[in-house]
Amino acid sequence: MNNSHRIQLKSFLTAAIILLVLLVVTGIIAVVTTMDSDTPIAIWRIATAPIESLWGSSSTVVIIIIVFILVIGGSINVLRHANIIEHMLNGVIKRYKDSKYTLLLAITLMFMAIGALFGVFEEIVPLVPIMIILAKKLGWDTKTGLGMSILATGFGFSAAITNPFTIGIAQNIVGLPLYSGIFYRVIIFIIVFFILYGFLYMHSKKVEIETDEALEELDYVKPKKKAVIWVMVLFSMMMLSILASPFITFLQDINLVLITLYFLLMGIGVSFLSYSKPIDGLKKYIQGSLELTPGIVLVLIAFGINHLITISGTLDQFVLYLTESFAGASKSAIISGSFGFTLIAEFFISSGSAKAAIILPILDPVLTNHSISSQLGVLAYQLGDGFTNMFYPTNPVLLVTLGLAGMSYTKWFKWTFLLQLVILLLSVGFLLFGLIIGY
Repeated sequence: MNNSHRIQLKSFLTAAIILLVLLVVTGIIAVVTTMDSDTPIAIWRIATAPIESLWGSSSTVVIIIIVFILVIGGSINVLRHANIIEHMLNGVIKRYKDSKYTLLLAITLMFMAIGALFGVFEEIVPLVPIMIILAKKLGWDTKTGLGMSILATGFGFSAAITNPFTIGIAQNIVGLPLYSGIFYRVIIFIIVFFILYGFLYMHSKKVEIETDEALEELDYVKPKKKAVIWVMVLFSMMMLSILASPFITFLQDINLVLITLYFLLMGIGVSFLSYSKPIDGLKKYIQGSLELTPGIVLVLIAFGINHLITISGTLDQFVLYLTESFAGASKSAIISGSFGFTLIAEFFISSGSAKAAIILPILDPVLTNHSISSQLGVLAYQLGDGFTNMFYPTNPVLLVTLGLAGMSYTKWFKWTFLLQLVILLLSVGFLLFGLIIGY
């Protein structure tokens, strides 16, 4: 237990140092660029930016994420100690223990398709601990569990087919028919899926231990039936709301709140249904919440960086500079530059819809003036928006996920770097081929 806590502390400190350096650098740029403006930013606001994010332009999102972290941490801890997660996974493991790589393929495809079709991303976070436990019970490791769940979802979000939050919004901004150009995107999705599955397959083969040895760890006390039914009903309602959100507009705005509510009800309900003394279950809930409080600090720092970028107008200035630099450039350079700029913007603004609103109204006329289709411009934005969600340390979802997994950002960086590099080069290839075929 102590060793586990040391690992979590190391993970927290590594991510915190990286984010603090980025916060200071971003703050210095903000101070310098606004020095001669009507609203200069004082240097002391670098230190207060994380707290200011609680009432800044993204305050609602920040507060929801903080509550989300506390609720998920508490509920998962209660469900684990009540053996409900073990019970839910037991049947899956027994059924697929002789064909577990088929299961790996199916789960990876399922999570990637959810991201690609429905634009689901942060909503998957509560499922990550379950996938990690499943991976370990099948003889794999934490990385495999992360890879077949949140990494797959993030890759699907970017190699999207009908993602309403990137493709839907982006095509609407530039005046394209909704979800037009889908055939090429399907091809991209298939290629990216097989690359990701190959990556996970090779890794899981490398770390695999004997399944029989892993299955010995499945001995557990069966949870109370009423508690299992309670969890399954709420879990089904949660999945239904996730799958329905692309088709029911108001759900898109409240889905994260609903998922938080579902897990809150799960944790509290199991505390009363599984424990002879409900107070014991509530103590486990509080314990689980407190274990994830370091993740709140990381989220505040990450949003502090975003806050400084927003109030200084630094991103707007960079967009204008980039637009001017495109003059006289080749089509290949322009479309690659558009992709590269989206990658840079993604570092500071993780929201796909927010980036689309900032970038596309400026870039689309530039691309059109150079005889590059708006469809290809949307693809450049789409490919630049999602893959790095699972790589940049400024992405709150990644930080929360790694916190739940007890993995340091450094280890994650080393594990996914080559994969991200391959996807980066492949993305440029997709765009250049799109130019050739007149996409």
